[in-house]
Amino acid sequence: MMRISERGLHLLKKWEGIRLKKYKDVAGKWTIGVGHLITREELMGGKFDNGITSSEAITLLIRDVRPAESAVNRLVKCHLLQHRYDTLVSFVFNVGEGNFQKSTLLRKLNAWDYDAVPKELRKWVYADGKRSKGLINRRENEIKLWRGELGKG
Repeated sequence: MMRISERGLHLLKKWEGIRLKKYKDVAGKWTIGVGHLITREELMGGKFDNGITSSEAITLLIRDVRPAESAVNRLVKCHLLQHRYDTLVSFVFNVGEGNFQKSTLLRKLNAWDYDAVPKELRKWVYADGKRSKGLINRRENEIKLWRGELGKG
């Protein structure tokens, strides 16, 4: 079973951003760290009222990324190099397993059509029905990672 690499975690942190105090995301949900959605229990218990450290944010990210890793490991039927795996984990972390599972991207990838992935990634740039500059930038960076052009060294 593959796991996201340190490079993949670094890029995910860059794309998601890191916030050490809780805040409401664009959907109005309480969030902290690297896109960690605060659960009702965490919120009611005041777990993050005083914020978190960078180290705690990374610990949360590693835990939160596990379902995306599991989804990619379970749903992708073709061979993946590490940088391509990292790309897909980032994508699933962002759009969710359900969206990935029913996507044309996954269908084409499982038909071993690696070249179709960049075009399919570019379709996932909408938030609330509008093209999002942030998602456009993220997808272009994910495409560079997919192609092995990003995060070297």
